[in-house]
Amino acid sequence: MTVPDDWELLEERTEYETGWYDGGYDLLRQPDGSEKRYYWADLPAAVVVVARIDGRVLADAEWSDDGGAGTGTAEDRLLFVEQYRPTIRETHLELPAGIVEDGESYTTAATRELEEETGFRPSSTALLQEYAVATGVLRHDRAIVYAEGLEPGDRELDSNEFLEVTTVPVSDALERAREQPSNDATLGGLLVAQADGIL
Repeated sequence: MTVPDDWELLEERTEYETGWYDGGYDLLRQPDGSEKRYYWADLPAAVVVVARIDGRVLADAEWSDDGGAGTGTAEDRLLFVEQYRPTIRETHLELPAGIVEDGESYTTAATRELEEETGFRPSSTALLQEYAVATGVLRHDRAIVYAEGLEPGDRELDSNEFLEVTTVPVSDALERAREQPSNDATLGGLLVAQADGIL
């Protein structure tokens, strides 16, 4: 991170560490000569996965979006997870996502997270976009990865993950994600995929 010439960083202080993120502030001299604290939370990078699954693979899987043994359709769909978010006390339909571990690329993290959360492993991934999130308060980078060629793998949820896997037809995914409650990572991921001609 760099500071422009007309700004002066006077102090950087970490006030607390949670194991999940650090919180603190920068004391800056602003271009007009005044001083102000800018508070931040520093989080590890994350990845959001737009995962397209062949309807024929899904039909042969052990589960489906209605809890049965496959959908019986060959229509391509996108994988989603539905989970309760204690921070905002709402249940959201989301694209699979997770933290990028030390030494991982975004695509490697996407492959791992997708299999851990959904039980499907991609044969191909592509980085669509990397961007900074909520730049007024967060130090947090996020990437959107497209995954395809999905095959059944081994699902392994983290201790704080209580989620249900579901699917949505590709043509309906954006409309479904816009239904309330909606969330930034899912909408952003789908919009970028649409802009790139994937959806």
